[in-house]
Amino acid sequence: MTEHGHLADFLQARRGLLRPEDVGLRTYGERRRVPGLRREELAMLAGISAPYYTRLEQGQSRNASREVLDAIANALRLDEPERAHLHALAGAPRRGRPASRPRPERVTPATSALLAAFGSTPAIVIGRRSDVLAWNRQGHGLFAGHLDPDGPGVPERRPNMARLVFLDAHTRDLYTDWPAKARAVVGNLRLTAGRHPDDPLLAGLIGELTMRSPEFASMWADHRVLACDVADYEMRHPLVGTLTVTQQTLQSPQGNGPALVVATADPGSPSATALTLLSHVTAPREATRPRHGAGTRTT
Repeated sequence: MTEHGHLADFLQARRGLLRPEDVGLRTYGERRRVPGLRREELAMLAGISAPYYTRLEQGQSRNASREVLDAIANALRLDEPERAHLHALAGAPRRGRPASRPRPERVTPATSALLAAFGSTPAIVIGRRSDVLAWNRQGHGLFAGHLDPDGPGVPERRPNMARLVFLDAHTRDLYTDWPAKARAVVGNLRLTAGRHPDDPLLAGLIGELTMRSPEFASMWADHRVLACDVADYEMRHPLVGTLTVTQQTLQSPQGNGPALVVATADPGSPSATALTLLSHVTAPREATRPRHGAGTRTT
């Protein structure tokens, strides 16, 4: 983030992604010093004054009305998640005193019951920073079978799905189209950062990934926003081979609290068969020792 703030960074990045020909502007062969639209051009498309838009982009004004923000969103050709992200950034309070440490995220009994109700369907519960708060046996086997299944129960040892996608070789190899999964993770973190701009743990995670993964740093810099509600992924699982699953994220409309991620496959498909096989191969083995007294006689 620059000194101007999240809103300014977002506006600058998204303006830089639009070319004049994308919005029907003629350049008449002139040489341009900026890769995207100029501030004056964006302001004209939005129907606002160039000085006012410049103040917004430089972080000198935070009182834009909903109508102005919608006009800017239209000019930038933002989709609905990106539009909501813009409004969230514009409404974020200015940073004052240091933010307090957020409360630890926990899984409620109701969420635990919902997780158990999925039975053999892979499911995991993730916090807003993508920490794994809980998973069922199948969820652990599908997404992170190489990790300790008891990890989510210990806050200091909880896996983090964003870290796994960018920094863990097993998880990277799990996705045939890894860049698509990576972009989804980054886009979702962008939405979360817009809703919780003063979360120091989230800022620390983003800083860590930026330093440790050049690919994350590049994707984070373009300010793409992506709501990961439903997506299909082809996975190369080390135990059951290649399968395609639909990952659905179920959470509150406000985006607060943990989210439940469920993986399903088309009924009757080879992928559904692979999930069934995964359920069998990851099932806990029953003890083979004979029960006390079985096959013996007492005197």
